[in-house]
Amino acid sequence: MDFPKIALPGVPSELVEQGYARAREGYEEMTEALRETYSSNARSATDYGLKVFEISYANAATALDFFVHLYGSKSAADVYALSAAQARKAFETATDQNKELWALTQKLATETGEPIRKRFSKVLHQAG
Repeated sequence: MDFPKIALPGVPSELVEQGYARAREGYEEMTEALRETYSSNARSATDYGLKVFEISYANAATALDFFVHLYGSKSAADVYALSAAQARKAFETATDQNKELWALTQKLATETGEPIRKRFSKVLHQAG
């Protein structure tokens, strides 16, 4: 991108050119940071979506398996035992699944902000 050049009375043209060059570098750095951020965000969002599909599939298979066993129950005691076991298993599974999704969410947050943080820091360091 080319910035419009404005004449500033009393300011040497070399200083103006240096200012424009720094502004251009800063713009390019931040543009690249945004590209990296969008790319990383897309990968992480895809990973998260795939994990949600994987979890949904596993939960549906578990529920179907439970209903098959429940259908084959011979007594109320069997139904109670199967239901209690299913509830315990569902709770443990949900806990593990939530941990996996939370880890992916943290990764997404970290990876999304990192390119911007690094580039912004670099631009500020160069300006100082």
